[in-house]
Amino acid sequence: MSLFTPFVQRSLTLRNRIAISPMCQYSATDGMPDDWHLVHLGSRAVGGAALVIAEATAVSAQGRISAHDVGLWNDAQRDAWRPITRFIEANGAVAGVQLAHAGRKASAQRPWEGGGALTEGAWTTVAPSAIPLDAGWPAPVALDGEGIRAVIDDFRRAAERALAAGFRLIELHAAHGYLLHQFLSPLSNRREDGYGGSFENRTRLLREVIAAVREVWPAELPLWVRISATDWHEGGWDIEQSVRLARELAALDVDLLDVSSGGLVPHVKIPLGPGYQVPFAARIRREAGIATAAVGLITEPEQAEHIVAHGEADMVLIARESLRDPYFPRRAAEALGAKIDAPAQYRRAW
Repeated sequence: MSLFTPFVQRSLTLRNRIAISPMCQYSATDGMPDDWHLVHLGSRAVGGAALVIAEATAVSAQGRISAHDVGLWNDAQRDAWRPITRFIEANGAVAGVQLAHAGRKASAQRPWEGGGALTEGAWTTVAPSAIPLDAGWPAPVALDGEGIRAVIDDFRRAAERALAAGFRLIELHAAHGYLLHQFLSPLSNRREDGYGGSFENRTRLLREVIAAVREVWPAELPLWVRISATDWHEGGWDIEQSVRLARELAALDVDLLDVSSGGLVPHVKIPLGPGYQVPFAARIRREAGIATAAVGLITEPEQAEHIVAHGEADMVLIARESLRDPYFPRRAAEALGAKIDAPAQYRRAW
């Protein structure tokens, strides 16, 4: 049963191949996680996942998607995360966090409030180039050298706080049209300096962020990166560039690529369907020689088992299915004939 075999990365042993994908809750005040986050993330650990990754966690106030995002840009936020990571770990899962900067997609409404650019309470956004996300969105400020250095330092400091908060795995968010992805894609990066133009220049910021995080993140703990394998748009970032990037990141002590897609530009046609992004993860794993995680419309136990058993990815990340069913790993184990431990308080149910 491949889905329920352990997965070892550096000093960590994940109890199975199911992880909870970062999913924004837009429910924080001043970047502080609260009881909602404890119950939301903690229930997924109780549900049997091997790894629970906290949602996109802003490395600066400017880098929030919305005014209600969680963060790790100050020590009070660090301290607020500690009871959450303790609970996750006490229930057999590894606590991970996704560090993020939204770039030009920042200063937005929550999805259930429309999801567009804020009109009240808005703040100035930044990006590689002064190109608005879409009609009705403000033009961001193009980052200068000092601004780029500040972003790198924000990621470094957030990684330090993540360690102190009890997280044991970091994922850097370089997907879905957020700042690091904006630098990668020629659709959003029109710079003519050392951070734009060529593949080497467009990937420079991500490589420098990785190096900065690795300076403070222990060698015995894994570092993951989430990428969008393609922009689904002509002239944008694509799978060929993703494979090339993956080879370079493997040499920079990145342990796994979490392979998603899209999010950079609106109004693109994406061929949605069960497991539609899995071929990207499989190709990167095969051609770049780095571990991958598969995401995207993975909803059935047999589907998840097939992905791991056939070497298409090393981990399966469950997102919206885990919102519908926090106990998906336990349901999958029953469907596949595997046995996983339950908390002592729940064992009489099995």
